[in-house]
Amino acid sequence: MTGPADGKKIHDADSLEVAPGFAHEKLEGWVPELAGEEEIRQALEKAFDYRGDVTITRKDGSKVEGYIFDRRPGKTLADSAVRLFPKDSDQKISVPYSDIAALAFSGRDTAAGKSFDAWVRKYWEKKAAGEKNIGIQAEALD
Repeated sequence: MTGPADGKKIHDADSLEVAPGFAHEKLEGWVPELAGEEEIRQALEKAFDYRGDVTITRKDGSKVEGYIFDRRPGKTLADSAVRLFPKDSDQKISVPYSDIAALAFSGRDTAAGKSFDAWVRKYWEKKAAGEKNIGIQAEALD
């Protein structure tokens, strides 16, 4: 489909590329081995995408459990940091990657099983069982 006088193409919504769906990885309960810089970076990227609390053990032995809402990757581990909302505080904290000795995906993953495909599957199971007035209801987050 051509557009204006400049000859540039105009795309309609049906011809636009569709992004593939996100495969949700089961991380709840996982304790990654943080052997080297690359493993630390990969684990913290997964922790950023995780929709539950994680427990960070610092190299000084102290622990903080909370929800990671931001990460700031830098050139070195000392220049990189994660930011989280601690479970027991309203104050945001920042932890440099270089201070992290261990990481555990300790909280319930609130996004697990919440995909549209899971909803459709449940819908058809309920419909096949003869249920009526089946609608979309949000599940409690606890």
